[in-house]
Amino acid sequence: MELKLEIENKEGVTVIYPDGFINAHTVNQFEETLQNLVKEKHYRIVLNGEGLEYISSAGMGALMGVIEEIRDNDGDIHLCNLSESVFNVFDILGFTELYEIFEEEAPAITAFDGHNRK
Repeated sequence: MELKLEIENKEGVTVIYPDGFINAHTVNQFEETLQNLVKEKHYRIVLNGEGLEYISSAGMGALMGVIEEIRDNDGDIHLCNLSESVFNVFDILGFTELYEIFEEEAPAITAFDGHNRK
């Protein structure tokens, strides 16, 4: 299996732990997970990239596919624990301008406390 996704709820924030590769073969699973979270009104999401070995532009597209609805609902997606190679993909595609990236999970979660809640 190329991708395993674990989801935990921490302090009202949904943390996704992808393990493996987000690529053409696994992006549907990743996209479906994101869309289900949005359907269930989880708008405060942290993507913990600790186990993420690779993300393709298709994986980036999956994030872009839900971010507008998430932000329309006063939420956001924070990224943390990205390996250098994964961070570089985000950086090259300009995603570092679009998403807040944290070195560790705890600040990525607590950063939501500064955002307004409805």
